[in-house]
Amino acid sequence: MRNMENEVGSGCPFCGEKVEKRMIAQEGTVIAIRDKYSVTNLHTLILPRRHVSDYFDFTSEEREDAHSLLYSLREANRKEDPSVTGFNMGVNCGHSAGQTIMHAHIHLIPRRDGDVPNPRGGVRGVIPDKMNY
Repeated sequence: MRNMENEVGSGCPFCGEKVEKRMIAQEGTVIAIRDKYSVTNLHTLILPRRHVSDYFDFTSEEREDAHSLLYSLREANRKEDPSVTGFNMGVNCGHSAGQTIMHAHIHLIPRRDGDVPNPRGGVRGVIPDKMNY
């Protein structure tokens, strides 16, 4: 069952002062915060200040700002940690896709050589049997 409170923004962990205090970067209509449950060091979330349920609800301005911020964060991560050699980017849209917070957000996950034995398949790993092809 959906948590309707998050769907309208009231009580959303990505809305209001709490998330603003976690902000590490911003670009126009979007901000970046570190993921509380990071997959790797420097795992970052990019989210619009406006409460919208998923990426498909972004305005063109929000998409452009998010795109610009992703590039800035990529460079910042590489400077902060030279062992970063790649990135996974992902967006979960809807419960069946694994979205748990119904406020749109983009994951930027820095990767390092050797962080997993075989990275082949990357984001295809959301369905493990489809990762190796």
